[in-house]
Amino acid sequence: MAEQLDLAGQESDGASDEVVLTPAELIDRLEQAWMNEKFAPELLESKSEIVECVIEQLDHMEENLKKASKGDLKVSIHRMETGRIRYVLSSYLRCRLGKIEKFFPHVLEKEKTRSDGEPSSLSPEEFAFAKEYMANTETYLKNVALKHMPPNLQKVDLLRSVPKPDLDSYVFLRVNERQENLLVEPETDEQRDYVIDLEEGSQHLIRYKTIAPLVASGAVQLI
Repeated sequence: MAEQLDLAGQESDGASDEVVLTPAELIDRLEQAWMNEKFAPELLESKSEIVECVIEQLDHMEENLKKASKGDLKVSIHRMETGRIRYVLSSYLRCRLGKIEKFFPHVLEKEKTRSDGEPSSLSPEEFAFAKEYMANTETYLKNVALKHMPPNLQKVDLLRSVPKPDLDSYVFLRVNERQENLLVEPETDEQRDYVIDLEEGSQHLIRYKTIAPLVASGAVQLI
């Protein structure tokens, strides 16, 4: 478990760097992505590189456990750890699939309109799933309901029909990197915009869209 793993990272300008992580750091990255995905109201950037590396690491750990002595206490501990990691991984992927099913028209629209160099919210497999899910939904609606309606009502705009992620919802967060002069929107029209500083290690309850870029950059962690 002491070996290092290469993780292909992407900077915001589209340049590619290699980040070398230990297995412990890799699992920590997975858990951070899992927590953010659980508590963010929208589908976040795909972490497919982390997922692939974790799967490879789990396979490697399973191979090592097969070679170990069955009576060794360390084997039981490591099996518990691999089970915990698999739970986190499957929960992370289930959470993402749930958001895709819930917001599929908006997820696909965001993917279609994103600029070059902007990180994708979907892995290739998730993109294929979202397209198939949308096609199946449209076919179902057409065969079950729309074909029985007048011709002028036989079309449905899924972007309008399916609710968007609620970016105005509030989230709890912990600050990883100090932030200065963060603009906070007013609660009512009578109030004015104001700025706050977020101290490292502090915890806050803030409107999600205010700190969405900080979640993406890792400056804050949702909790």
